[in-house]
Amino acid sequence: MGMQSGGDEGEINGINVTPLVDVCLVLVIIFMVTAPMMVHPNMDLTLPKASTKEAEEKENITISISSKGEWAINQDIVGKEGVAEQLLVMIKKNKDKYIVIRADKDAPWGAAEEAMSMAKKVGAKYALATEQKR
Repeated sequence: MGMQSGGDEGEINGINVTPLVDVCLVLVIIFMVTAPMMVHPNMDLTLPKASTKEAEEKENITISISSKGEWAINQDIVGKEGVAEQLLVMIKKNKDKYIVIRADKDAPWGAAEEAMSMAKKVGAKYALATEQKR
Protein backbone atom coordinates (compact mmCIF):
# COMPACT_ATOMS: atom_id res chain seq x y z
CA MET A 1 0.00 0.00 0.00
CA GLY A 2 2.93 2.30 0.32
CA MET A 3 3.41 2.53 -3.44
CA GLN A 4 1.97 5.37 -5.35
CA SER A 5 0.90 4.99 -8.91
CA GLY A 6 2.26 7.57 -11.33
CA GLY A 7 5.57 8.11 -9.46
CA ASP A 8 8.90 8.72 -11.24
CA GLU A 9 10.90 6.22 -9.23
CA GLY A 10 11.41 3.57 -11.95
CA GLU A 11 11.90 5.77 -15.04
CA ILE A 12 15.27 6.53 -16.66
CA ASN A 13 15.44 10.19 -17.62
CA GLY A 14 19.04 10.47 -18.86
CA ILE A 15 21.76 8.60 -20.71
CA ASN A 16 24.61 7.16 -18.67
CA VAL A 17 27.78 8.27 -20.51
CA THR A 18 30.23 6.53 -18.19
CA PRO A 19 30.41 3.31 -20.29
CA LEU A 20 30.92 5.40 -23.45
CA VAL A 21 33.81 7.28 -21.86
CA ASP A 22 35.33 4.01 -20.64
CA VAL A 23 35.20 2.48 -24.12
CA CYS A 24 36.74 5.62 -25.70
CA LEU A 25 39.59 5.68 -23.20
CA VAL A 26 40.33 2.00 -23.83
CA LEU A 27 40.43 2.67 -27.60
CA VAL A 28 42.80 5.62 -27.12
CA ILE A 29 45.12 3.47 -25.04
CA ILE A 30 45.06 0.69 -27.66
CA PHE A 31 45.93 3.16 -30.45
CA MET A 32 48.73 4.70 -28.38
CA VAL A 33 50.26 1.28 -27.75
CA THR A 34 49.97 0.01 -31.34
CA ALA A 35 50.95 3.21 -33.21
CA PRO A 36 54.74 2.82 -32.73
CA MET A 37 54.49 -0.67 -34.24
CA MET A 38 53.14 0.75 -37.50
CA VAL A 39 56.35 2.63 -38.36
CA HIS A 40 57.85 1.59 -41.68
CA PRO A 41 60.89 -0.67 -41.37
CA ASN A 42 64.33 0.59 -42.41
CA MET A 43 65.20 -0.76 -45.83
CA ASP A 44 66.84 0.43 -49.02
CA LEU A 45 64.26 2.11 -51.23
CA THR A 46 64.38 3.79 -54.59
CA LEU A 47 61.89 6.58 -54.25
CA PRO A 48 59.87 7.79 -57.25
CA LYS A 49 60.23 11.18 -58.83
CA ALA A 50 58.04 13.79 -57.19
CA SER A 51 55.07 15.58 -58.62
CA THR A 52 55.69 19.05 -57.29
CA LYS A 53 54.00 22.37 -57.39
CA GLU A 54 55.94 24.85 -59.48
CA ALA A 55 57.93 27.24 -57.32
CA GLU A 56 56.77 30.81 -57.16
CA GLU A 57 58.81 33.13 -59.30
CA LYS A 58 60.46 35.25 -56.68
CA GLU A 59 64.03 35.76 -55.68
CA ASN A 60 65.16 32.66 -53.85
CA ILE A 61 68.55 31.56 -52.59
CA THR A 62 69.75 28.37 -54.25
CA ILE A 63 72.28 26.04 -52.66
CA SER A 64 73.63 23.51 -55.17
CA ILE A 65 75.64 20.41 -54.26
CA SER A 66 77.31 18.32 -56.98
CA SER A 67 78.01 14.60 -56.86
CA LYS A 68 81.71 15.49 -56.49
CA GLY A 69 81.05 17.43 -53.29
CA GLU A 70 81.26 20.92 -54.81
CA TRP A 71 79.03 23.56 -53.20
CA ALA A 72 77.55 26.65 -54.85
CA ILE A 73 75.27 29.41 -53.66
CA ASN A 74 73.15 30.90 -56.44
CA GLN A 75 75.63 30.98 -59.35
CA ASP A 76 78.88 31.23 -57.34
CA ILE A 77 80.88 28.05 -56.78
CA VAL A 78 82.30 28.22 -53.26
CA GLY A 79 83.12 25.68 -50.59
CA LYS A 80 80.76 24.57 -47.86
CA GLU A 81 82.11 27.23 -45.48
CA GLY A 82 81.62 29.92 -48.14
CA VAL A 83 77.99 28.87 -48.55
CA ALA A 84 77.40 29.12 -44.80
CA GLU A 85 78.93 32.62 -44.62
CA GLN A 86 77.10 33.99 -47.68
CA LEU A 87 73.82 32.43 -46.56
CA LEU A 88 74.03 34.24 -43.23
CA VAL A 89 74.70 37.57 -44.95
CA MET A 90 71.89 37.11 -47.50
CA ILE A 91 69.30 36.13 -44.89
CA LYS A 92 70.22 39.08 -42.65
CA LYS A 93 69.40 41.39 -45.57
CA ASN A 94 66.01 39.82 -46.25
CA LYS A 95 64.40 37.30 -43.86
CA ASP A 96 61.60 36.48 -46.36
CA LYS A 97 63.86 34.71 -48.86
CA TYR A 98 63.28 31.04 -49.47
CA ILE A 99 66.20 28.62 -49.70
CA VAL A 100 66.06 25.95 -52.42
CA ILE A 101 68.50 23.08 -51.90
CA ARG A 102 69.50 21.37 -55.14
CA ALA A 103 71.54 18.24 -54.48
CA ASP A 104 72.67 15.86 -57.21
CA LYS A 105 71.04 12.45 -56.85
CA ASP A 106 74.53 10.94 -56.42
CA ALA A 107 75.62 13.52 -53.83
CA PRO A 108 76.01 12.17 -50.33
CA TRP A 109 72.83 12.57 -48.29
CA GLY A 110 74.90 14.09 -45.48
CA ALA A 111 75.66 17.11 -47.68
CA ALA A 112 71.97 17.80 -48.25
CA GLU A 113 71.38 17.35 -44.54
CA GLU A 114 74.12 19.90 -43.78
CA ALA A 115 72.49 22.36 -46.20
CA MET A 116 69.14 21.91 -44.46
CA SER A 117 70.86 22.44 -41.12
CA MET A 118 72.41 25.68 -42.41
CA ALA A 119 69.02 26.93 -43.57
CA LYS A 120 67.43 26.02 -40.27
CA LYS A 121 70.24 27.72 -38.32
CA VAL A 122 69.67 31.07 -40.06
CA GLY A 123 65.91 30.74 -39.53
CA ALA A 124 64.87 30.56 -43.18
CA LYS A 125 62.28 28.40 -44.89
CA TYR A 126 63.78 25.80 -47.20
CA ALA A 127 62.85 23.07 -49.66
CA LEU A 128 64.60 20.28 -51.52
CA ALA A 129 64.41 20.56 -55.29
CA THR A 130 63.27 17.50 -57.23
CA GLU A 131 62.94 16.70 -60.89
CA GLN A 132 59.41 17.21 -62.15
CA LYS A 133 57.65 13.91 -62.78
CA ARG A 134 56.53 13.60 -66.38
